[in-house]
Amino acid sequence: MINIEKGISIILYDWLNVRKDELVHFVTDENHLREAEAITRWANGADAILKTTILPSHLIQNGEVIEKMADIFSNENVIIGATDYSFITTNAIRTAVGKGARFLSLPLSCKDGSSLLENDFIQMNCREAQKNARKLIKKLTNKDRIHVTTELGTDLTFSMKGRTPGSFVGKADKPGIISSASFEVYVAPIEDSMNGVLYLDAAIGYVGTLDKPIRITVKDGLFTSIESEDDGAQKLIDYLESFHDKTMYRPGEFGIGLNKLSQCRGICYIEDESVYSTFHLGMGRNIALGGGQNAAGHFDIVTRLPDIYADEEPVMLNGEIVNGR
Repeated sequence: MINIEKGISIILYDWLNVRKDELVHFVTDENHLREAEAITRWANGADAILKTTILPSHLIQNGEVIEKMADIFSNENVIIGATDYSFITTNAIRTAVGKGARFLSLPLSCKDGSSLLENDFIQMNCREAQKNARKLIKKLTNKDRIHVTTELGTDLTFSMKGRTPGSFVGKADKPGIISSASFEVYVAPIEDSMNGVLYLDAAIGYVGTLDKPIRITVKDGLFTSIESEDDGAQKLIDYLESFHDKTMYRPGEFGIGLNKLSQCRGICYIEDESVYSTFHLGMGRNIALGGGQNAAGHFDIVTRLPDIYADEEPVMLNGEIVNGR
């Protein structure tokens, strides 16, 4: 593990390229006062302009408290979302970025008591990840149909017609950029187009890793059955139900992990969904990812070693990016 000061340096200098006289707004919650104190020390040493907001953690996942801050965000240079829960998919962030702010989603939730800023995976080379992101985006751009399979039995199709793929590789160093500590390529599926079967075998965001695969049937963009040989299926159902919003049963994002330093450990959900050779479905809200689906929240479920085809052309085979055109 690295120390928290090195982690802050990676985020603020390598990823955000914070410059003198820029206003940095660090939005966190009561669970991350240690990180708030550390970034205050950085600001004092760097003679930087820092504003810190500490919000109640339980109000952040549904996004309402964030939406009320839209006017504040619109006047800032850099916004760091460093709460337990990601709020990258909110309208408030989309509006602020449209006015020139830079936003970094930095969900700090770690189940072992560590800080995300101390974990080795944030040292992933941004340029290498960006190179792989460009390869994938080129293969996905102007495509209509995605087909995903795995050896366990996953067989999913969906339409991305008219949707533009994007990527997160840490960096948000220019005005108007949204980025994330989750290194990935993403696209928002047409919301009612996903059909087939998913054998979920790696992790459920915020819940943890899986001992047994979960078999999920998807029809017209909606999870219609969730089954497993152990309690994994019930854990997923319970978490979905905790949002009290049936839209959470609809995948709003298809993502491909790009971080070769990440491991699927069930400790930090950002690390889990970033693992190279995995794909994830982001459940619920996708309005900042190019989709039109609002919901009470957003979290990701992660599956290993996919074969991915775009309009029948191979994009990834057994978790490895296909080179060539």
